[in-house]
Amino acid sequence: MTVSREIRLKSRPVGVPTADNFELASVTLPAPGAGEVQVRNSWMTVDPYMRGRMNDVKSYVPPFQIGEALQGGAVGEVVASNDPSFAVGDLVQSMFGWREAFNAPASAVQKLNTFGLPPQTFLGIAGMPGMTAWAGLLKVAGLKDGDIVFVSGAAGAVGSVVVQIAKIKGNKVIGSAGGADKVAFLKSIGCDEVIDYKAEKDLTAALMRAAPTGIDVYFENVGGEHMDAALAAARPFARFALCGMISQYNATGEMYGVKNLIQAVGKSIRLEGFIVSNHFEHLPAFLQDMSGWINDGKLKWTETIDEGIENAPGAFLKLFKGGNTGKMLVKLS
Repeated sequence: MTVSREIRLKSRPVGVPTADNFELASVTLPAPGAGEVQVRNSWMTVDPYMRGRMNDVKSYVPPFQIGEALQGGAVGEVVASNDPSFAVGDLVQSMFGWREAFNAPASAVQKLNTFGLPPQTFLGIAGMPGMTAWAGLLKVAGLKDGDIVFVSGAAGAVGSVVVQIAKIKGNKVIGSAGGADKVAFLKSIGCDEVIDYKAEKDLTAALMRAAPTGIDVYFENVGGEHMDAALAAARPFARFALCGMISQYNATGEMYGVKNLIQAVGKSIRLEGFIVSNHFEHLPAFLQDMSGWINDGKLKWTETIDEGIENAPGAFLKLFKGGNTGKMLVKLS
């Protein structure tokens, strides 16, 4: 028997989540049944999209259930196997995060070939956030030579990869982030112009200064005033990849109304929302690009790490307070 601690959804948040919306519980795991494996997680991810799953609404993924363990990406090691395709010691990836260990059918986990990278990078730059950046910039926005790119949330797990891919492709990049440390980080990864939105009274004016000739691509992670600024600065036929709008995730009243949306008509702007699962057919191409760029030293990454399953809710809450630079992770063992 194995004892595992897990984080459950205790109540549905109204507005910004608090620690009271979560509870820590313990379960006892039996030996894995036929066709099952038992995995002890070593890393788990917390991501902004999880906030939407805490609401009881229909979306592209089912909502989390009250009283049940949350779910999310995790990397761990097989500690017991009752399936011939897995051996003890195999490194695996799953969506059974928010818990220290679990039993699951062998078909619900995937063996992880790290290609020499640290395992947790497959929850970040070499995983879902990295592919979101790659697909959003190259497939949705259709990055072209000479494009000027604006990225909001540029110091986050997705945004920081967007910045670097655009630079690898030879484009000028403007990034927005909050605070001096994040500004310094963006400069260190090659961002041409950095806007500290917390220090600016007029974000549109700040973007116009940074991109006096306008922008061709906007990678949207934040929403609100950032979208207004991007619309104002957009050149004709600009392309907007709408990845997320974290400023809206905890709204309880009327959503922020975009003031400059009419400019999308006169400028013939294309705005396209996407989720990464729409582009999984490109996974081999993504892995080929990313492994090459990382091995060539062209891509850097940073992580913000909290330790212990009991601190996972706090790590998640940091996402909405600007408490992370790069990928927010929880180390479990």
